[in-house]
Formats: sequence, structure tokens, C-alpha cells
Amino acid sequence: MKLATTKFRRVLRGACAAVCAAAIGLGAAACGGANSNVVTLDFFQFKAEAADWFKQAAQEFEKENPDIRININNSANAQTDLRTRFVKDRVPDVITFNGDYSFGTFAASGVFYDFTDDPMVDDLNEGMVNIAKNLVQTSDPAKKRLYGLPFAGNASGYIYNKDLFRKVGLDPDNPPTTWDEFISMLKKFRDAGINPVQATLADAWTTQAPLASLNGTLVPESEYTELKEGKTTFKNIWTDAITKEIELFSYADSEKGVTYQQGTQNFAKGQAAIIPLGTYAIPQITLINKDIDLGFAQMPATNDASEQVLTAGDDVMLTMGANTKHKEQAMRFIKFLMSKEQLESYADNQSAITPLKDTYFGNKALETVRPFFEDNRVADFCDHYIPSSINIGGYLQSAILSGNVTQFINSMQSEWDKVQARDFRN
Repeated sequence: MKLATTKFRRVLRGACAAVCAAAIGLGAAACGGANSNVVTLDFFQFKAEAADWFKQAAQEFEKENPDIRININNSANAQTDLRTRFVKDRVPDVITFNGDYSFGTFAASGVFYDFTDDPMVDDLNEGMVNIAKNLVQTSDPAKKRLYGLPFAGNASGYIYNKDLFRKVGLDPDNPPTTWDEFISMLKKFRDAGINPVQATLADAWTTQAPLASLNGTLVPESEYTELKEGKTTFKNIWTDAITKEIELFSYADSEKGVTYQQGTQNFAKGQAAIIPLGTYAIPQITLINKDIDLGFAQMPATNDASEQVLTAGDDVMLTMGANTKHKEQAMRFIKFLMSKEQLESYADNQSAITPLKDTYFGNKALETVRPFFEDNRVADFCDHYIPSSINIGGYLQSAILSGNVTQFINSMQSEWDKVQARDFRN
């Protein structure tokens, strides 16, 4: 009986220990449920090249804000992934996305927060803000509001080798400001035995850069509203630009059908004077040749220097879900990212342009285009007004190789008309 009692006491002590352990566990859970006050934000991040930067920024934010955790979802196919999220009513709390046609379509549907009247906008470059508003896919001017903050900008024009400019007697700090001067420059390189233009036509998307560069000056953004309303045509608005682009690539004296990767390598090795791509190509070039002396310039489209406009886009838009359950925390994270310190850090990392009125360039090569930002002489990429379902790059590629302007214009108009026939948005 004594033995049985002893065994019983041992069992009882074990049971008590288990209960105590459970209680401690519950206490810890409760503490962590006091830790349950920690909010986790769902951060949808589209830009693969900047994934490491955003990870580091999120970690820094978490240290300063211990009540918030950032769960980063880097997307390889942002447009499809985000559309799927919306359909399933899983709108992320904080979102980065390219400032393009798709962003404008999403914004028009009401899934993004409206920042139009937020005090942060007062510090932003007016031109970049207007670009973001104009992206909203609606013909009602009252609905063209700011559904995302410009976080980082890029520009389209051409990157040039300053050493080759000096070699032929050109001033690398004063690139051409008219179309005739620009063509004269290309001829000068050819006469000196230097390949004037590095083409990358094997990757059709690269052909869209010169078209955008030229159209920034040639086509007011209001023309795309006219196009949508059937009041103008591609023949009217794009014929001049595609004709000039074909002329530009006639000065590509080396193999035209190389890839973007091969073309940037060739350029980094000094095998061409210019490469007609945007600022986004600079990190790729300097990765290959960190000592190359680069410049970046607006591509003039007419012979009036005073009417030139720089094509510059909101490369990264920062926004949040219109109905997020964590508005205060999401806004805190957004304000952190929109601080001058973080914006400039990102610009340094990605050779980007900050959206602030006091514009900061993440690469000294971009200083040549500063006056365009200071004077708000900037326009969005023309292909940001074209649905991604239209294969602009493929049509451009064919036009450049064949010289057939009419075929390009007719193909664009035909595809555009098909899209408009099934688009019922106002």
C-alpha cells in the first residue's frame, strides 16, 4: 500500500509538472500574444534587381519599429501574381510595382490607396507625380488621382562613352541638343572609324527605348487620350518617331542582332560610342567595366533645342492596399521608405533618380539631364500607354530591319483597335 501511494505521488507530481509546463507555455504564448501586438505586413516587391536592397531596408525598419514585421514576397511575374492576389481578395498591405499601363489599370479599379492629398506629395517632383496620375486608365480627368507614390525614376535617352567623345573632339559635358546635331555626331564617329551605335536587336524589347526617347518630345501625353477616344491614330502620332528610329539604327555599324547582355558588354569594352538605352542599363555596363567614363543624355527629336523633353518614368511605384487592415503600420513603413535617406540609398544602389523636388541622381553620369527635372520637362514612356498584350517590340524589330514604316504603323493600329473593342472601362 505504501508502494502504491509512493507511485501515486510520483504520478501526481508528474501531472502537476506537466500542468505547470503547460501554464508556462500558455504564459509565454500570452506574452507573445502581448507579442501578438506585433503586426506582420505583407510586402509585395516586384523588382528583382533590388530584392537585396529592400530586404536590408525592411530589416532596418524592423529594428526601429519592433511592433512591425515585414514579410517580403518577391515576385518573378508581378503582373500575373498581383492580378491573382486581387481576384482572391488577398491585396498586399504594401506594394512596389512598375509605373506602367498595368499599374494604371489596377489603379483605376480602386485596389490602391489614394495618396493625392497626402502631405508627402508636397515634397515630390511635380513632373513625376503627374506621370503617375496620367497612368490611371480612365478618360475621366477627375479620376486621374495619385494611387501610388513615385519611389524611383529612370530616364530614356542614350548612354555614351566620354572617352570616345574626347577622341573625336566632342565635348562630353555638352551632348547634342537638336536632331541634326545628334545625327552629325553619329557621322563624326563613323568617319573616325568608331561604331556610332551599339544595337541590341536580338532582344526586341530594347527597341522600345529609342521610340520612347523620341516620343517624349514629339507626342504630348494628351495624345494618348485622343488615341483612346478614337480622335487620332498611330499614323499621326508615331510616324515621325519610328522614321527617326530607323535612321538611328542605320548608324549601327557592327552586328545589329545581338542580345542586350552582349550589347552592353560590347559597349563596356569601348566598341561603340553610344548605346540607345535608358539609365537602367548603367549598372549592367559598370558591372563589366567599373572604370568606364559614362555620360547620359536626352535624345533630341527635333531641331528646336528649347522644346526637347526628357522621357522619364516612375520606374518603381510605392503604394498600399486601399482597404488594408494595417493602414497605420503600412503607412509607417511607406514613410520610412520615402525618407530622403532611404530614397538616396536606393538611387545609389540602382543608379536611379529620386522623386523629390531636390532631385538626387544615383550616378554622376545622369547629371547632364538635371535641368529637365528641375524644369519639369519630363514625359512618361510612350509604351506605358500601350497594353502589354500588344507586341510593340516585335513590330519595331521588324520595322528597323526592313525599314517598313507603314507596316509598323498598320500593325500597331490593328492591334490597338482590337484591344479597344473589348475594353469597356471609362
